[in-house]
Amino acid sequence: MIDAIPGDIFRRGQVLNNTYEIEGVLGRGGTGEVYRAKNQITGRVVAIKALSKQFSGNDDYIELMKREEEMRDIHHDSVVRYTECSRSDQGHVFLVMDFIDGPSLNEVMASRRMDPRELMIVAHRVAEGLEAAQRHGIVHRDLSPDNVILRDGRAERATIIDFGIAKDTTAGALTIVGNEFAGKYEYAAPEQVDGRADTRSDFYALGASILAAWRGDVPFAGSTPGEIVRRKQMPLDTEGVPDPLKGLIDWLTAPDPRNRPQKASEIIARLDAALKSGRGPALEVPQKKREGRRGRGWLLVPLFAVLAAAAYFTVNYRDFFPEPLPIADPFRLTAAAASDGAAQFEGNAPDAASAERLAAAYAEATGATPSTEALSLAQGVPFEAWADAVGEAFAIMPGLEDWRLDMAGRAAVVQGLAPGGAERSALISELDAWAGRHDIALAAKIAAGPRVLEADAVAGILKGLADCGTLTIDRAEGGSYALGDTVRVTGFTTTEDTAARIVARLSEAVGDRRVAVETTALNADLCNVRQVLPIVPSNALSIWFGDGSTGAANLSGIYRAGENPIVEVHAPAGLAAASLWVVLVDNTGKVFNLLPNMGSEEQKIDALGQVENGVRRVRVLHSIDEFRQDNSLMAMRISDSDFGKSEIVAILSKSNLFKMRGPTSESIASFVESLTEIQSEQPGNIIGVASRLLDSRP
Repeated sequence: MIDAIPGDIFRRGQVLNNTYEIEGVLGRGGTGEVYRAKNQITGRVVAIKALSKQFSGNDDYIELMKREEEMRDIHHDSVVRYTECSRSDQGHVFLVMDFIDGPSLNEVMASRRMDPRELMIVAHRVAEGLEAAQRHGIVHRDLSPDNVILRDGRAERATIIDFGIAKDTTAGALTIVGNEFAGKYEYAAPEQVDGRADTRSDFYALGASILAAWRGDVPFAGSTPGEIVRRKQMPLDTEGVPDPLKGLIDWLTAPDPRNRPQKASEIIARLDAALKSGRGPALEVPQKKREGRRGRGWLLVPLFAVLAAAAYFTVNYRDFFPEPLPIADPFRLTAAAASDGAAQFEGNAPDAASAERLAAAYAEATGATPSTEALSLAQGVPFEAWADAVGEAFAIMPGLEDWRLDMAGRAAVVQGLAPGGAERSALISELDAWAGRHDIALAAKIAAGPRVLEADAVAGILKGLADCGTLTIDRAEGGSYALGDTVRVTGFTTTEDTAARIVARLSEAVGDRRVAVETTALNADLCNVRQVLPIVPSNALSIWFGDGSTGAANLSGIYRAGENPIVEVHAPAGLAAASLWVVLVDNTGKVFNLLPNMGSEEQKIDALGQVENGVRRVRVLHSIDEFRQDNSLMAMRISDSDFGKSEIVAILSKSNLFKMRGPTSESIASFVESLTEIQSEQPGNIIGVASRLLDSRP
């Protein structure tokens, strides 16, 4: 533990909420501290994360603590267990969790080189923890060697901690971290740099962490925002890493999320196979000691004589009396019909007539003709009308695809795929009524289709709901979603209510797939502009934000009152024979033409800006100092009022879009009319559009 200092939130020996006695400081951070404590009632040692006083009154930070505490629903040995979120008498908000005794993966890799099998065991444990978290719709977003603790220093007891910026991916869920970057650049997936994260982002972080542990060094992500973005598009360097560890890391850290594992279970299965095939210590299976036969040979002759006599008597006995039916306990029947035509029909029947009726009912439901010999006659039928009850169930099954019925006594399990959610509800109601009539315990495990959901169908639904430009899905045109996939929607809306309508409408159509809508509500002016922007790719254009006073990059796009935003458009150095048009759609109802404008008519991209490291940087909003030196440049400072979201829009065209230079500023209505007219008169001239929100706050 760390030595105490006068400014610590809690002191050694202090008791929180009459329960937790502080034993010492484990660590300190910018917003609070972590303590080791003991529950005076149970004796259990816990870790307590506490917010400093100034943050304990901040709703955003409290929301983060509440989100982390909600992880208590996840019960898995490889995920830290959370207990409660509370407030001390002095007003400090604190979070109680398990105390994990052991070094972090970061500490271990700094002290020694870990062997491949040990790292695969760590990866297996972490993948199990991610699977448990992701079943609850949670993405960690900050997985790194710091956040993996080896309990007692053992790889097989690796535990994930610190879900402080975890993201809830359930449909319509909100998080105060939102879609902005969260995590550590060295371990973050490429999509996280753009503010997007899903389960596959955690898989990337796992692979990058395992690679770092193998090399004993933090991966270099770049020293500038541009370099970070470029490096994240390239595969990690795994040269020298032995297989199968290398193959695992390459798979986990593929730059394109579609080339990574799609589910944690896939990682676990691959590691199971690799670890079982490895040269681990052999397991000795104890052999039962044989007893000697000395002195017992004299039993064989009389015993053989007795068995022969018994067999003779049995044969003659059966000539006079029929053998009774065997008892089936429980009485069973399994029937199934697959979409590929495969059929299954086997089990018990109380008599030959019942077997014929069951075979006929199955044939009517499936079109397949089973053999009555597939059913074994037996005693133990649960109730007299059991066979007829099963026949009734067969009559319900045609509403399902790939159905299966397992009967065991008075219990039934029905599995299958319904065409959609409404059809599933109707089928379950019908099955519940059937089970109620015959006093049968029913378990209905019915999935809702369609089996394959076409991306074009989802796009068609979204087209009718979009009210602030095009809504984007995570599948290309002609792609599809399998059962269990997540239908992820991103974009912009006019209100939060639109996002709720999107969730509701898609939930009706997607069946057993999750809907994740990650949209940002914009004001009406920005949405009016977005509605008329052409649907074209960025063509490698990007928008860079910086701070006019320091020149440092601003990755969040958030500026406070008095700050001086600088803005650049970045394009590949080789991009030529094209024109660039850049505007600022302000939150005051105006559009400022940043390039070209009344002070500068140059629009050809290869004549603009400067080239650095293969990137053309075209500055369109300058620092105040640059403006003072040349007042033909454009600069801005965030005022003390009119806070909200504005947007920088860069439009790339094959040739100049204008007959004359535009004014420095114009109304939203004028800009929308001009952009609409340009697209009508010059179809196909616009070949790229990039945009980025600029958020001004008090």
